[in-house]
Amino acid sequence: MVKIAILGSGLMGKEAARDLVNSEGVEQIVLADMDLSKAEAVCKKLQSSKLSAVFLDATQRNELIEFLKGFDVAINALFYTFNEAVANAAIAAGTHCVDLGGHIGQATDHVLELNEIAKRANVTLIPDLGVAPGMVNILAGYGASQLDKTTSIKLYVGGIPVRPDPPLEYNHVFSMEGVFDHYTDPSFIIRNGVKQMIPSLSEVETIHFEKFGPLEAFHTAGGTSTLAYSFPELDCLEYKTIRYKGHAEKFKLLVDLNLTKKNYEVEVDGHKINPRKVLLKVLDPIVDLKDKDDAVLLRVVVAGEKHGEQVAYEYEMTTYRDQANQETAMARATANTISVVAQMIASGLIVKRGVYPPEQIVPGKAYIEAMKKRDVHIVEHCVMHT
Repeated sequence: MVKIAILGSGLMGKEAARDLVNSEGVEQIVLADMDLSKAEAVCKKLQSSKLSAVFLDATQRNELIEFLKGFDVAINALFYTFNEAVANAAIAAGTHCVDLGGHIGQATDHVLELNEIAKRANVTLIPDLGVAPGMVNILAGYGASQLDKTTSIKLYVGGIPVRPDPPLEYNHVFSMEGVFDHYTDPSFIIRNGVKQMIPSLSEVETIHFEKFGPLEAFHTAGGTSTLAYSFPELDCLEYKTIRYKGHAEKFKLLVDLNLTKKNYEVEVDGHKINPRKVLLKVLDPIVDLKDKDDAVLLRVVVAGEKHGEQVAYEYEMTTYRDQANQETAMARATANTISVVAQMIASGLIVKRGVYPPEQIVPGKAYIEAMKKRDVHIVEHCVMHT
């Protein structure tokens, strides 16, 4: 009997629960939250005898450990600042655990450092299971596994509105604070084998997808996640965010004016004001997705050598909002990813113990098939270069 716990009943917790209740191999799901009424509302909406809600304060370590002991796998859908504490508790409880990642504040790095302790406890932990990081890591790892030598990984991802509105042609599906961080912090890349930091919103290139384009792609922070550690011999590693044309130039002006800068204040009429907080408030009603259709566009290009030839494996996905369930495209791609991998651990498809980033442990072919069953279609192309 497979039992899975979900920590947090926010958007990703709710959508992971939706997938789990529709999965045949899962017999019991418990949705835990400090706000019990919120968790109960999710249960009421999903109407499944498999699903129940409980109160849990994840800041209470002993309480968290005791709760986790009753489950095969825990899905941590809490804010990334909880990731290290939840990982430690899962190891203490002897329960496998997956999370949505967090490269701000090195949250994922701290989880990865628990590898030896997790192995001794016979527990599997996989952080970074969203879209980017997450889906892109799995696909990069799958492409690399089909090559004799991997030299280049290029990642392109964007969550965009299907019908954009001015002035930014963008609607957020996560926190705008997170968007600000990705646009403001420098971006890590590998170029000609050299690891370096370059400005975000830079090196804008044109990119096309079926039914979309021309679009633009530009560097943003955090997207390369653990790939540089998993593939230390790369000549090239880049992550770019996809938006409608002109978006990067508009946001670069805001960044250059220090309007997105953390811990920055100006004095106005004798009062200290943080321009970033003001801008967030101003933008909130403008960029709120509401009930509009969104799409997630993804392209992963993994290049290298195979049987002495130059070969590239390309993975591409376009996913739309599920109007019937009022589920955003980003939520579908993210929550289904973490749910699928949690079930791979529970079913025994993933057997390695310890802490691993997705590209090192998630079987790519099986993942693509599982996502296809959820109407999230990832297409693979193999391209020979002469």
